[in-house]
Amino acid sequence: MSIDQQTSPLPTTTLPLRTAWLVLAVVVMADIMDLLDSSIANLAGPSIRADLGGGQVTVQWVLSAYTAAFALGLVASGRLGDLLGRRRLFLLGLTGFTLASLACGLAPDPAFLIVARTLQGLCGSVMIPQGMALMKIVFPPQHLRKALTPVGPLMGLTMVAGPILAGWLLHLDLFGSQWRSIFLINVPFGIAALLLGRRVLPHRGGEDPTARLDLTGIGLLTAASALLIVPLIQGRELGWPTWTYAMMAAAAALLALFVFSERRSEHPVITPSLLRKRSFVVGLMIVAGFYASLSAFVLVINLLLQLGLGWTPLRTGLTLIPWALGTAVAVLLAGAVLAEKLGRAGLRLGLAIAVIGLLALCWSTAHWGAGITIWNLAPALLLTGFGSGLVFVPLVDFILGDATTEEVGTGAGLLNAVQQFAGAIGVAAIGTVFFARVGHPSVHSYLAAAELVFAIAAVLNLLTLLLVGLLPEHAQQAHG
Repeated sequence: MSIDQQTSPLPTTTLPLRTAWLVLAVVVMADIMDLLDSSIANLAGPSIRADLGGGQVTVQWVLSAYTAAFALGLVASGRLGDLLGRRRLFLLGLTGFTLASLACGLAPDPAFLIVARTLQGLCGSVMIPQGMALMKIVFPPQHLRKALTPVGPLMGLTMVAGPILAGWLLHLDLFGSQWRSIFLINVPFGIAALLLGRRVLPHRGGEDPTARLDLTGIGLLTAASALLIVPLIQGRELGWPTWTYAMMAAAAALLALFVFSERRSEHPVITPSLLRKRSFVVGLMIVAGFYASLSAFVLVINLLLQLGLGWTPLRTGLTLIPWALGTAVAVLLAGAVLAEKLGRAGLRLGLAIAVIGLLALCWSTAHWGAGITIWNLAPALLLTGFGSGLVFVPLVDFILGDATTEEVGTGAGLLNAVQQFAGAIGVAAIGTVFFARVGHPSVHSYLAAAELVFAIAAVLNLLTLLLVGLLPEHAQQAHG
């Protein structure tokens, strides 16, 4: 759900249950397209740069453009659903996402691809929140949990299959498409989802014609975010000219203006009462550090294996299986058993294991050097993935544990936006550190740069682990 999504209970429709399941199928197809495009581009980054050219920041922009646009689009998409209709916006977002995927696959140069990725992220941010709202509308309460039960494992399977799919597509080089196939594959799935969605999605979905957009707040937040990301990505390559520091200072000033505007707004972007809840604020700080670390790790491990060691995309994708598998297994364990039983201790356990895994990666790259193999990396990647997977489920419980019915929509949207934006910042900032350490590219410089980034990611996870102590012992305690 998005930041401004309607928080009052959504009425169900009178759709037959069979049609409701078809609505679920459409929404899940859209979610899978979004999840794949936000992850497999990491693996294709070196291939994109080799084909289209561009500087070292090309890969950073291809990744950050999508995640930052997605995060910023969430700010307004929920309210727009209230105003314009969820069916209409879902289909509009799905159409735009499919066309933007086609544009990505046909991109003639880096600038075109970055613009297309930005549009893809914006369309995804319009599409995804409406899908969740539509599922709540078409399923009666007694069937909603049953309907959502397979979604988590399916997303986990997508996470595991993503690197393998990307590596396989790049290896096959269908019709000479090279990296373009990872975007073009969205087109037939998008068309199928559109055709089915037009038939089964409900025409009315709890719209609120009284909803209003805080255009001032949205504008300030968007401008501040852009002023922060641009210099972080471009600054190192350009030698950190004065304008980069001026842009970052302007970003801080606009964020301060945003806070001031929120206090005076009749329709604030962020529900003010949420910011007075310690578990919510601390939880978002943990999310920011954790996802910045995670996104930087995923970027750098792909760059190390492909650009540094010269591995093929397929070999790289197969190497990442232990990480993806560890993540998926831990998510399932946390959701089924551990999150409720361990509470805050589960978060500490997950972050501690992730730190150990990242430090093990540092040791592995330093010890094995250019002779490192898939099997040398597998134990550390499995630990890193398993630790990260233990964090996802309980972290959401803690952040939203003390949110009221009126706050939960805003809270869930802000959580999603912080995840995406922290990922973009992680790619921009830590990716810049990585390329600065590489200097003149060589196997040894890539290994040294990767060791540094793995250490930074471990420190970020350690800092978030310390913040966990500010949360209650169990998420449900927040209600008291």
